[in-house]
Amino acid sequence: MTSPVLAVARPVGEPVHDEGSGAWTAGFTVAVTEHEPVFAGHYPDFPIFPGVCVMECVRRAAESARPPLTDGLRLVAVESTRFTAAVHPGDELSIEVTWSPRAEGWRCAAKVATARGRTASVRLRYGPGATTC
Repeated sequence: MTSPVLAVARPVGEPVHDEGSGAWTAGFTVAVTEHEPVFAGHYPDFPIFPGVCVMECVRRAAESARPPLTDGLRLVAVESTRFTAAVHPGDELSIEVTWSPRAEGWRCAAKVATARGRTASVRLRYGPGATTC
């Protein structure tokens, strides 16, 4: 799969495991530079990082911090996404992903923010089988 995003999700600290719930939480930062290909022609006088690219940053961060024994799981659904503020060139995304076990696989819920505040929330579902998204 080819990504439309050049930026790399960089881990912040170590993932934390909640023994009681089985959840795993990890933090990341992503620097959004003016060199992202999606900025070419996308609102030239007021560039905005598209929401689908924010979702891609979440997916890449989440999949780099998989809990143990989840390597065979694939993204099977985007359960929900809510965008609350725009992301611009020069912003740094702060992404917190939390993997939670579910009967059908795992849910990965993410909170995304910039220095200006909350930007998005995303919930992804992972399960066995081929990618459908």
